[in-house]
Amino acid sequence: MDRIRIVGGNQLNGVIPISGAKNAALPLMIASLLTDDTLTLENVPHLADVEQLIRILGNHGADISVNGRRERQGESYARTIHFTSRNIVSTTAPYELVSKMRASFWVIGPLLAREGKARVSLPGGCAIGTRPVDLFIEGLTALGANIEIDGGYVNATAPAGGLIGGRYVFPKVSVGATHVLMMAATLANGTTVIGNAAREPEVADLAKCLNAMGAKISGAGTGTITIEGVRSLSGARHRVLPDRIETGTYAMAVAMTGGDVILEDTDPSLLDTALEAIRRAGAEISATNSGIRIVRNGPGIRPVDIVTDPFPGFPTDLQAQFMGLMTKAGGVSHITETIFENRFMHVQELARLGARISLAGQTAKIEGVSRLKGAPVMATDLRASVSLVIAGLAAEGETMVSRVYHLDRGFERLEEKLTRCGAHVERVSD
Repeated sequence: MDRIRIVGGNQLNGVIPISGAKNAALPLMIASLLTDDTLTLENVPHLADVEQLIRILGNHGADISVNGRRERQGESYARTIHFTSRNIVSTTAPYELVSKMRASFWVIGPLLAREGKARVSLPGGCAIGTRPVDLFIEGLTALGANIEIDGGYVNATAPAGGLIGGRYVFPKVSVGATHVLMMAATLANGTTVIGNAAREPEVADLAKCLNAMGAKISGAGTGTITIEGVRSLSGARHRVLPDRIETGTYAMAVAMTGGDVILEDTDPSLLDTALEAIRRAGAEISATNSGIRIVRNGPGIRPVDIVTDPFPGFPTDLQAQFMGLMTKAGGVSHITETIFENRFMHVQELARLGARISLAGQTAKIEGVSRLKGAPVMATDLRASVSLVIAGLAAEGETMVSRVYHLDRGFERLEEKLTRCGAHVERVSD
């Protein structure tokens, strides 16, 4: 099993290309099930989760081809993938596939809307909270679906004439459930209004693609989304937006180590709140023609308090990385996690590097230290794994991160991108 070896102490200087967003690519790929025409997606990252979803879509009958690879500095990325789901051969998403990735559960929306039925295993994935499917079920029920849970599967059927437009207000903001309900409503009879909808950029990106396919969606990116159902959707060509979580992660890595890095092919407007927190921590951040420039030379890291919130608040997917940064801040900082109840599992691993962190309910208190020392650590989930990399970049000596399959789910060629900017990071195969 692969591990990541880091020898800390080097500043980061250079250019890091930002990949397409995993959190946008996954629902866009699933949207291909809504049409029998070809959906072409550009700027798709090469990640374990993307490859797993390709297998799942293939199980339903999608024909998938990859082209448009372009080489830059020895790295193949920014893939273009064509998805053609002309014939749905199965409306069952089996446990052995869905259990490996929670987002694969989202196929329930397109399958139900297009085929009138779906049998989807209850989801698996990172162990960072319960993330129940109740909101998905309630939302689809509001569109007329009949849903039962039996033997670990969600069995859903639509009325004889198809799903029916309706109104549903989420009791709690859910990005995944917003994706699913919006996709299902595109083919429903009548108008659907989604209240308390997720406002994340990835939701707006999905709506943009669906509209290019012939859907009639307005309000995506706000708390209320309106969808006028249409009889069918066509193919389209769509470019996946930049990964704001990868952008924020590398920005925090530069703030941690010091240096001067251009983050290319990204958009600062996608993560204003996170960038402002990094500025307050002592980094200089400016927009460039191609992305963002991050500089920290001289002054130390300042402590900053944050609270995770749905967009446009501080992203929960950057919480662990920011905690890694705060371990070397010159003072005490506090991080409050409001999205997932079990997302502090990285605390004990950061402590192995010398971090001083205490927990009280949903809040972590971080007392910054002047020195971190390398040690063997273990990734517990996707975002926790990269927080250990950030801490390792500033630790004295060697840090060895195991279970890096978590990293491979969400960060494309992380060690290559960091090494190109002067970090001592390498993948070690046992």
